[in-house]
Amino acid sequence: MMYVKVPKSRVGALIGKHGEIKKRVEDKTGVKIKVDSDYGDVSIDERNADSYMAMKAQLFVEAIGDGFSPDRAWRIFKEDVYFEEIYIKDFVGKKENRIRVLKGRIIGKEGKTRRIIEEMSGADISIFGNTVAIIGEYYQLETAKRAIEMILSGSKHATIYNYLEKRKRELKYISLDSYYIQ
Repeated sequence: MMYVKVPKSRVGALIGKHGEIKKRVEDKTGVKIKVDSDYGDVSIDERNADSYMAMKAQLFVEAIGDGFSPDRAWRIFKEDVYFEEIYIKDFVGKKENRIRVLKGRIIGKEGKTRRIIEEMSGADISIFGNTVAIIGEYYQLETAKRAIEMILSGSKHATIYNYLEKRKRELKYISLDSYYIQ
């Protein structure tokens, strides 16, 4: 049995209208999901599922809890797609004002910085609570993670955008290399 805690405000997104999201995950993975709507406690019974799909179901639930829409979180079920969380408090401690400022830096004016990181890395990003969550293939995830960590460490946006431009060119070559290797 696996357990995940999700914010009460995200329980509806996990369950979906008439339970459709929860059922879809159960059908795809073979797990059984129980959600305590009052507390946000989620239990995942993986006895009838293979361990890989059970892990993917757990990551899906975590992604919903971190603010991803079910449509964006569904990407987790693709082959070679990973999920990672960055805790803003690891960079600034419990200073609520500083956390708010750093979330603002990651999002950018009208969402510009977040959008650029997503477009340049290919990863999906969610900023929710004190967490930044990332979904993507390995190189996409690593690129987005590094860019976010640079922001959290105080780098200028121009420096981050230059890094992303460079990584995008490198990722293009990596994609071409893997295409020719097959």
